[in-house]
Amino acid sequence: MKLNFTGHTDPGLIRSNNQDDYYIDPEGRFFIVADGMGGHAGGEEASRIATREIKAYLTSNWDVSKPSPELLEQALWQANEAILQDQQNHPERADMGTTAVVVIFRNQEQWCAHVGDSRLYRLRETQLEQVTEDHTWVARAIKIGDITAEEARVHPFRHVLSRCLGREDLHQVDVQPLDTKIGDRLLLCSDGLTEELPDQKIAHNLQINSLLDQSALSLVEDAKDQGGHDNITVVIIALE
Repeated sequence: MKLNFTGHTDPGLIRSNNQDDYYIDPEGRFFIVADGMGGHAGGEEASRIATREIKAYLTSNWDVSKPSPELLEQALWQANEAILQDQQNHPERADMGTTAVVVIFRNQEQWCAHVGDSRLYRLRETQLEQVTEDHTWVARAIKIGDITAEEARVHPFRHVLSRCLGREDLHQVDVQPLDTKIGDRLLLCSDGLTEELPDQKIAHNLQINSLLDQSALSLVEDAKDQGGHDNITVVIIALE
């Protein structure tokens, strides 16, 4: 299996700074998207710390005998601890935190870990599936039937996270195996994309653009055309 991949990030049309961050391993071993929060400097710092720490942990432990789910989980715990340490060192950033979604290709397996509402999608033929489950108030409300998915898109609490990196009370990181096959496309993205574009629009874009760079750029531009209210980050992986 051969992987092609690309990524793109944009501050959007409203915010002056970009609190998103992403990393693509040049060898295609792992992919990271993080969306920071907590003031002008705090959000930027939190997402950068998360990306840096996850990358460092995965790189240094890649060849150890540890199972991939454990490797992923430990990488995110290390990122959480690093953000907590930075908060102690810089009280002005005490409220900062970040989401994170990570995909790894290791030992003929694919795994995903995430915290928060940055998402992983899989496009298979014409079907787009959201693989990750948002750690938000509205996602839980949808699950128990209190609100509909349509209501969630405009709900005033839609940005309230139930989990993020940078919290002492973070007790769980979601790790799951991925079902992939040749021809699939994977999309990691921050909520700056999904806030603006419905799934149908995302799926259409991934289908019609054969060039990954063009697809990534087009997704970002489409989100900006719809208002671009937040930072927008996309990473696309094609399994060929």
